[in-house]
Amino acid sequence: MTSFDPPASGLMSPRGRVVFVGAGPGDPELLTLAAVRVLNQADVILVDGAELTDLLRQPSLRVDEALVASIDQLTGGAAMTAAERADLVGQAQSGGRLVVRLVRGDPFLDGGASAEAAALVRSGLDLEIIPGVSGLTALPEYAGVPLDGGLGICLLSALDESFWEQSERRWESIPTLVVQVKASALGRLAEVAQRAGRDRAEPALVTIGGGTTEQRTVMSSLAELASSQSGADQSAEVQVVLGRAVADYSADLDWFESKPLFGWRVLVPRTKDIVSPMITRLRSHGARVEEVPTITVEQPRNPGQLDKAIRGLVEGRFEWVVFSSRNAVRAVRERFDDYGLDARSFSGLKVAAASTATAEVLQAWGIEPDLVGAAEGTLAGLADDFPEYDEASNPINRVFLPKADVATEAFSQALVDIGWEVEEIIAYRTVRAAPPPAETREAIKRGLFDAVVFSSSSTVRNLVGIAGKPHPATVVAVIGPATANTCANHGLSVEVVAQSPTGLSLADGLAAFAAQRRADLLARGETVTRPSQRRGRRRAQADRP
Repeated sequence: MTSFDPPASGLMSPRGRVVFVGAGPGDPELLTLAAVRVLNQADVILVDGAELTDLLRQPSLRVDEALVASIDQLTGGAAMTAAERADLVGQAQSGGRLVVRLVRGDPFLDGGASAEAAALVRSGLDLEIIPGVSGLTALPEYAGVPLDGGLGICLLSALDESFWEQSERRWESIPTLVVQVKASALGRLAEVAQRAGRDRAEPALVTIGGGTTEQRTVMSSLAELASSQSGADQSAEVQVVLGRAVADYSADLDWFESKPLFGWRVLVPRTKDIVSPMITRLRSHGARVEEVPTITVEQPRNPGQLDKAIRGLVEGRFEWVVFSSRNAVRAVRERFDDYGLDARSFSGLKVAAASTATAEVLQAWGIEPDLVGAAEGTLAGLADDFPEYDEASNPINRVFLPKADVATEAFSQALVDIGWEVEEIIAYRTVRAAPPPAETREAIKRGLFDAVVFSSSSTVRNLVGIAGKPHPATVVAVIGPATANTCANHGLSVEVVAQSPTGLSLADGLAAFAAQRRADLLARGETVTRPSQRRGRRRAQADRP
C-alpha cells in the first residue's frame, strides 16, 4: 500500500482540505462547472478506479501539475473499508494539500462516499461536497427512458453488499425501479425482485456502458434478466429499469445511441501536444476517438537565435510577427514565460496567423491577430493578403517569422517582393513520432477503424510513414483541398472535405456524412452498419481492376 509523505517532523502542518467531487455517470461533458474549478485547483486527485482518469483529459481541465492516483492501483486492487479509504485521503492532504476525491456519479447518491466522508469528518478534516449527475437518474435518460410523470420511482444501488442484506423489502407496489448493479449480479437481482413480489414477465431495460460511446441497451424481461448481458464483462456496472417506465418506453426517444457517429471508432493522427476542440466535437457526435501522435515537437538546436529575436521584438525591431502554426505560438509563449513577459509585449506590433487554428491559440493568449490566412494551416494564403511595405506609414520594414525546421522560402520571398525584410527563426523542430502500438497498426491495416480524420498534409504523410495506409473501408475525412491532394498522392480516397479549414468543421462534416450514409442505407432497406463492419465488401471493390 502506498502512503503519502507526511509534513516535516516538528513543523506545524498547514491545514489541508478534502473535496468530494461527483464525476457523473461516464460522459465527461457532465462534469459540473464547480467540479472543473476544483479539479483545476487540486494538488492531489484520488479516483476510485483507473477508468475515471480518462475524464481528466478534457480540454477544460488543467491538471498536469496535480498528483493523480487511483485507489485501486494504490492498494493493488484490495478491498478497503470506508475508514481505510479515509485514512489514505487524510495522508494525501497532509502538508496543506487540496485533495479531490473523484467518485462516480453523485458522491452520496451512487458514489458510495458517505461513510468515507463521515470518517474524515470524525478525524477533524475540512470537508466539501460537490454534487454530481447521478447515474441512477441520468442513464435511463441516456437510454431514452422518461422518468417523469409521477411514476413512483425507487432508485437503488446494488453495488454494496448491504443492498442484498436488506433485499427482503417488498417492491411489488413500486411502479418503476431503477437499480445500479454489477452484470454478474443480474440473476441475483431477478430472484430478489421476484421474491419481493414483482412479476417475472414485467419488462426490463438493461443498459451497459451508459453515458459512454460504447453504450448498449437491451430490452428484456425480469425472468430473462441474467441472460440479457451474458456476453458482457461480468464486473461491469449496468443499469436496470423495471416496470411502468419501461412499458411506456419508445425507441423514438433513444437520442444518445442515435447520434450520427455513435459507436464509430475514429482515428485522429495528430501532433502529440495539441489538445483540439475537434476531439471534443467528435465525441459529442458519439464517436469513440483514438489519437495517434504522428510528430513530436522538440526545442531548436540553437535556442539562442529565438531568444535574440524575442529581445528584438520587445525592443521594437519588428513591424510584424507572423506565426506559421500553433506550435510556433507555443514556442514563443514558453520563452516569454521564461523571461517573465506576457502578451502586452505585442503592443504596437502587427500580428499575422497562418490559419484560423493558429489564430485561436493566439486569442487564447490574449492576442487578436491583425491578419489571418485563408489557406488550410499553411502560409500560402497569407502572402496574397499581406500588405505591401509603405515607408510613409511603416517606419520599420522587418517581419519576424518564428517557424519549424521546414522550408518557407516561397512565403518569405513573396514578402521580400513587396518590400519587407523577413527574419526567419527556427522556434521548434518537428520529429516523426514512434510507431503506434502493434494492435493499433493492425487495426489500421485491417479496417477496424470506421474513419480517419486528417487535419493537415503532414498528418497524412506521417501516419502512413509510421503505421501504414488506412484500409479502403475506412472513411477518410480531411480539413481541406491541400490535404485531400496529399491523400490522393498516397492512394487514399477522400470522402469528406470540411467546409472550412477548422477542426470543428471537419468533425461536423464527418458527422453529416455518417448521417447521410445512415439515411441512404435505410432508404435501400439495408441494415445500418458501421464502415468497419462492411470492410470485406469495400476490400473486394478496391481489388477490382
